[in-house]
Amino acid sequence: MHRGSPGQPPCTAGPCRPLTLGREKGAGVVFPAQPSAAQGRARLCPLREPGSLWLPRGGPESPQEIRPQPGPRTGPWDTGPPFLVRSHPRPAGPADPVLLCPHPPRPVGWGAGGREVGDAAREVGRASRSDWLWGGGHCLHKWLSSSVPFNCRRGEKERRQNPAPRAASLPRRSPVTMNADEFRRRGKEMVDYVADYLEGIEARQVYPDVEPGYLRPLIPPTAPQEPDTFEDIINDVEKIIMPGVTHWHSPYFFAYFPTASSYPAMLADMLCGAIGCIGFSWAASPACTELETVMMDWLGRMLQLPEAFLAGEAGEGGGVIQGSASEATLVALLAARTKVTRRLQTTSPGLTQAAVMEKLVAYTSDQAHSSVERAGLIGGVKLKAIPSDGKFALRASALQEALERDKAAGLIPFFVVATLGTTSCCSFDNLLEVGPVCHKEGVWLHVDAAYAGSAFICPEFRHLLDGVEFADSFNFNPHKWLLVNFDCSAMWVKKRTDLTGAFKLDPVYLKHSHQDSGLITDYRHWQLPLGRRFRSLKMWFVFRLYGVTGLQAYIRKHVQLSHEFEFLVRQDPRFEICAEVTLGLVCFRLKGPNSRNEALLERINSARKIHLVPCHLRDQFVLRFAICSRTVESAHVRLAWEHIRGLAAELLGAEKE
Repeated sequence: MHRGSPGQPPCTAGPCRPLTLGREKGAGVVFPAQPSAAQGRARLCPLREPGSLWLPRGGPESPQEIRPQPGPRTGPWDTGPPFLVRSHPRPAGPADPVLLCPHPPRPVGWGAGGREVGDAAREVGRASRSDWLWGGGHCLHKWLSSSVPFNCRRGEKERRQNPAPRAASLPRRSPVTMNADEFRRRGKEMVDYVADYLEGIEARQVYPDVEPGYLRPLIPPTAPQEPDTFEDIINDVEKIIMPGVTHWHSPYFFAYFPTASSYPAMLADMLCGAIGCIGFSWAASPACTELETVMMDWLGRMLQLPEAFLAGEAGEGGGVIQGSASEATLVALLAARTKVTRRLQTTSPGLTQAAVMEKLVAYTSDQAHSSVERAGLIGGVKLKAIPSDGKFALRASALQEALERDKAAGLIPFFVVATLGTTSCCSFDNLLEVGPVCHKEGVWLHVDAAYAGSAFICPEFRHLLDGVEFADSFNFNPHKWLLVNFDCSAMWVKKRTDLTGAFKLDPVYLKHSHQDSGLITDYRHWQLPLGRRFRSLKMWFVFRLYGVTGLQAYIRKHVQLSHEFEFLVRQDPRFEICAEVTLGLVCFRLKGPNSRNEALLERINSARKIHLVPCHLRDQFVLRFAICSRTVESAHVRLAWEHIRGLAAELLGAEKE
């Protein structure tokens, strides 16, 4: 038996095993009140501010009480009778004893669990500097004693040498702070947070107002030694992360080509993360491989690709999900380089690979993405830019002239990249002209339709893909405009052996019994990395929940909004349209010198109401207006235009002054 706290009756329920706590400001020393002098001691970390309090705040001298919510008992700590936790004024000195009695003076209802008791007890101590805690059964004792090793800053060695007695049936608390029940609760909270973020994204400033290096002073230089709370992390997301985020899904973000986003794809990504397979081979996860093959055939048929590009039941071609269009271009270039090298070495056995490499040359339009030039750098081959025509398109005559000139100089043309929907102005190379030239010359033709490819699921835009039958490989990014979250870049080849011949390696630890059956695909032979995520789940979810008609409607809406913006620009004689508007991109500028447009763009982005980026078309500085967001509407487009017009009027007025 021991005495209760001041003003409370002593415990009369019989002998008990209290804990003795010594208090300091914001921290405490916890150890069992045993007769032995060899007592394990450990200093607790100061408690952090939780997201929700168990008790109302009161003054440091105000008694407080916690009554945990009724509920089922769910954990190994739930072994004691009803509990009551009280807080009372601090005793006179920090060495005064604090007792945890397992027999409350009066029952007040069943607790939801011993772990909640421990949380409550710690919160009482943090909120009011209390020193008097009453708890039920051994659950509070066990929670506190088992949590000490994961919350101590000093004395851990002594405690390990002299561990506190604890019931053998109660497991030590795991340092992992999130179990399945906690994951369910936090997962629902995170879904709510994401939904609230996307629903309220219009109210957020589209482009961050921070300076380089803003984040480092806001976070500690090292990782925490002890776990933080989930509430702390979410609070820091809003305080630290969100101020530095460019909100790509804002309806006022018109800068780059879109990055796809949809709730079905997000849910599929959650499942992908939970499954956690690394699908480098069929055996590593059969569903991961086989679903990807089927989804790439689904998508290929949505685009009306020639059958040669589909895997089907026994096709020679097929599709693979790469990380990005940049990666797909590099994979195609390396496959083409290997193919031409082996072909030349077959006809000239004494020819070395180095001798071939120094003569190889690849070609692309001067409007192609910079990733094509990077592929040439990585692949170690010469890359030549072919001048485009008045519509910024690659034509057969210019390509043929370059091929003839280089062959006469002893070079070996082997690779051409044609672009459908260039980054600068969404122009389209003429495949019906370029394709036959590549076929006649035996040059690999790779078609990069990273942005525009999604639109080809609509019959009215499918003609832009005419001539793809001449290509050896074709790629576009569903993660740009087809509601499939990054990363998901779809690539098809006519002959899968062109890829596997370049990348196939079979160490014994990756071999499996079905690899030579001819019935399966090992995608590690189709790509640069070995590992790969279960990305086809996103396609499966999106295609099924939207259907082809839903995806077509989404594309058509964006195209309609871009033409609406084009119409508004053409109504103002101070502006001009700089390239044909085909899909969701409008290139425009103020009439006059480049310096005027540079100043206008600076004003637009400094105001941070909308966000644009520029490009150069020939010698002109041009502003790009891309319809990006899934939530953009006609009203957003019109507000953006009025904002641009207003800033242009200010700029022109300042010039006159």
